[in-house]
Amino acid sequence: MISNTMSGTISRRIEVSALCKDFTLHLQGGVSMPILSGIDMQVDAGECVVIHAPSGAGKSTLLRCLYANYRASSGSVHIRHGDAWVDVQSAPAQQVLAVRHTTMGFVTQFLRVIPRISTLDLVAEPLMTRGVEPQSAREQAQELLSLLRIPQRLWQIPPATFSGGEQQRVNIARTMICDYPVLLLDEPTASLDEANRSTVIQMINAARERGAAVVGIFHDEAVREALATRIFSITPASPASLVAA
Repeated sequence: MISNTMSGTISRRIEVSALCKDFTLHLQGGVSMPILSGIDMQVDAGECVVIHAPSGAGKSTLLRCLYANYRASSGSVHIRHGDAWVDVQSAPAQQVLAVRHTTMGFVTQFLRVIPRISTLDLVAEPLMTRGVEPQSAREQAQELLSLLRIPQRLWQIPPATFSGGEQQRVNIARTMICDYPVLLLDEPTASLDEANRSTVIQMINAARERGAAVVGIFHDEAVREALATRIFSITPASPASLVAA
């Protein structure tokens, strides 16, 4: 059964069952390379589960399967969306988009820059698409940009020319502006200095404490220790498991 209860309220937010993901190497004769095999994972509200594994073992692949950027080879990824469970691996695209719109935020290592859209409006956009009045959305965006030390002189400029660290902070602000019940984080602090890294840690812990279910990848041991309520380890696939398609 894909649910559990705590004090009469549903606390489980993510339920992964028997998840497998293979990649086909077309330039190597169609060889199939298993990356994830038989992943079972549950994440409750108020947890920060840190994915831990050697480089290349499939940490980012797992996050992308949770967000349904990658289609799994088999298995399911159920996300608690409002009062229902949605298997984002088998749901129609429109339903997956609805889950992303209101339930699941994803901070990647890269910012999707929209030409001619100012940084302020880029951060405020997720709130405005939810129906928040533009002025209120921009005020909340200003607060986050200030918190993340993005200079006000940059707020009206598209972030395409920003440094990697500045783009990463814009990316974080754009996701954290919404109170998503589920947060997926792929190295959100990788390009940040110590002060901004500390700020982001505080923001993630605050989201978890308000009840978000957080799943993240953090290579920095100090960041893992500051955030993790639980470690989820992935065993790397064996190279011997390569098979011809």
